[in-house]
Amino acid sequence: MDNRVRFIAHQGKRILLLDLSNCSAAEVEKIIRGVPELVTTQLRGSVLILSDFTGASFDQDALRCMKEAAVFDKPYVKKSAWVGAESLPKVFSENMRSFARRDFPVFDTRQEALTWLAQD
Repeated sequence: MDNRVRFIAHQGKRILLLDLSNCSAAEVEKIIRGVPELVTTQLRGSVLILSDFTGASFDQDALRCMKEAAVFDKPYVKKSAWVGAESLPKVFSENMRSFARRDFPVFDTRQEALTWLAQD
């Protein structure tokens, strides 16, 4: 699972990739639980995050964990982007924005999301 959460470089920027593609709900929950520990070691307001949900599965526990992590991480995150969000329940996406009080723009491809994240 270690290769599922890693920093990558794009256009001179350091971006945290959360590769949740094709994960089961239990795997999503396990991966997301470890994210705040990593993010909170970074400078406040500095972290760029790309979450790829392509083909991932979700249950109530995984969704709750994602909401909690988003709130906990908020002071450290500069921008977040999602790919493959069509697998997320629509009501959850709206609820997540409201609960975390930040935006999660959705992109069709990783490349589009990375380009947007790298813009200042």
